[in-house]
Amino acid sequence: MSKDHRVPPADVSRIWGGRFDAGPAAIMESINVSIDFDARLIEQDIAASQAHAAMLAQQGIISQADAQAILGGLEHVLEEVKGGRLSFSRTLEDVHMNVEGRLAELIGEAAGRLHTARSRNDQVATDFRLWVRDAIDALDRAARDLQAALIGRAEEHASTVMPGFTHLQAAQPVTLGHHLLAYVEMLGRDRGRLSDCRARLNESPLGAAALAGTSFPIDRRATAAALGFDRPCANSLDAVSDRDFALEFLSAGAIMAIHLSRLGEEIVIWTCERFGFLRLADAFSTGSSIMPQKRNPDAAELTRAKAGRVVGALVGLLTVMKGLPLAYAKDMQEDKEPVFEAFDTLSLCLAAMQGMIATATADPGRMRAAAEEGFADATDLADWLVRIKGLPFRRAHHVTGALVKAAEASGCSLAALPLDSMQAIEPAIDEGVFAVLGCDASVASRTSEGGTAPARVRLAAAEARRRFLAP
Repeated sequence: MSKDHRVPPADVSRIWGGRFDAGPAAIMESINVSIDFDARLIEQDIAASQAHAAMLAQQGIISQADAQAILGGLEHVLEEVKGGRLSFSRTLEDVHMNVEGRLAELIGEAAGRLHTARSRNDQVATDFRLWVRDAIDALDRAARDLQAALIGRAEEHASTVMPGFTHLQAAQPVTLGHHLLAYVEMLGRDRGRLSDCRARLNESPLGAAALAGTSFPIDRRATAAALGFDRPCANSLDAVSDRDFALEFLSAGAIMAIHLSRLGEEIVIWTCERFGFLRLADAFSTGSSIMPQKRNPDAAELTRAKAGRVVGALVGLLTVMKGLPLAYAKDMQEDKEPVFEAFDTLSLCLAAMQGMIATATADPGRMRAAAEEGFADATDLADWLVRIKGLPFRRAHHVTGALVKAAEASGCSLAALPLDSMQAIEPAIDEGVFAVLGCDASVASRTSEGGTAPARVRLAAAEARRRFLAP
C-alpha cells in the first residue's frame, strides 16, 4: 500500500482522519474543540438522533435491528447524562461525536450507521433550534411569573399615590399600581417577541446534510414531526447556514434585558434615602463591609448591569454572521456561547426581579408626600380652565404657569393658594377649581382608558391577568 493510502495512526481524529497523515497540533485542538460548551445540547442531540435513526429504519436505509440497537443505546446514553455519569472527551471535538463515541462503546459497529444521510452541519442546526425553542419556553414561564408578581402588587397599590415623572422631574400624580402595570405591558411585548421567534425557528434542518441534501430516500417530514417542528426547512443551503433564530432570540432577549434594567434602575432610585418609596426585603439586600448602616439594592443594580451582557451577545453574533458566504462555516461555532450566556443571564435576572417585586415593602406616606411636591396637579388646573372656563389650552397653560409661580413665591401648594390670589391672575377662576386640585383629585380624574385612576388600574390589572396569566 502506498503512503497516500495508509490508514492514519490512532492519534489522528477518527471523525475525519482518513484524509490526513498526522493529527492536529495542540493549539488546533484548543481552537477547534467545542465540547466544553456545546455539551449543553446533549439532550437535544440525542432526541434528534433518535428521530433520525427511527426514520432511517422506516425508510429501509438501515435495518430494524441496527435501529433498535441505536435507539436503545441512545436511551442508555441519555440516562447517563441525566445521572451525571457521562464523561466527555475533547479529542472527539463536539457533543455530536461524544454521543456517537459513547454509543459505539455500548453497541459496537451499528453506531456507525447513525450518521447515514446527515452531516454535523444539519445536526448542529437542528440541535441548536431545539435548544433555543426550549430556552424560549423557559424564559416565557419566568417572564410570566414576574408579570404575576407585578400584577399582584399593582392590585394591592391601585390607589397608592406617587409622583409620575418626566425627565426624572415630578410631572403628574399617578398610582404605584399604574406604574407597575407599565412593566407588565413591557414584559408582555417581550413574551410576544419570543413567541414570534419560536414560531419562525420551528422548521427542521435535519436532512439538509452538509449543504445540498442527500441522495438517500429520507423522509424529512417524519423527522420534523417527531421533533415537534412544523415543517422541514425549505432550502438545504439556508437550513445549515441560517442563524436568524439565534439572532432573533438575542434581539428579543436584549430588549427584555433593557426592560429589566429600567425596572432595576427605578428600584435603585426608589430605595435610596432621598426617595424612600420602597424597601427591599433583607433577602434581596446587601450590606457594606465598612458602613454598618447600609442597605444596598445590589440585586437591582446587577440586573441593571447585566443588560450589557445580553446586548453584547447580540452585537457579537451579528458581527460573526455579517460576512459569511453560504453555506456553513466554522465561524458559526461561535453562535452558541453568546446564546447560552444570554439565556443564563435573563433567567437569573427575571428570577431576581420577581423576588424583589414580590417581597418589597412600599411606603405610601413617602410616595404621597413626594407627589404633593412640585405642583404635580398643575396640568389638572390647566385642563379645568379649558374644560370648565373655556380658555384655549395655550392660554390656560400660560395662566397655570403664572399661578405656579405665585404659589412658589408664597411657599404653598396650588390647592393652598387663596382664591383672590388666583383671580388676580385669571378672573374667571372660581371656588370650583379646588375640586380638581390635590393628588387624590388629580389621580381620580384620569379615567381615560389606560389612565391612572384607581378604578381604571383595577380594571387594567384584571384585564392583564386575563391576557397574560390565563392558562
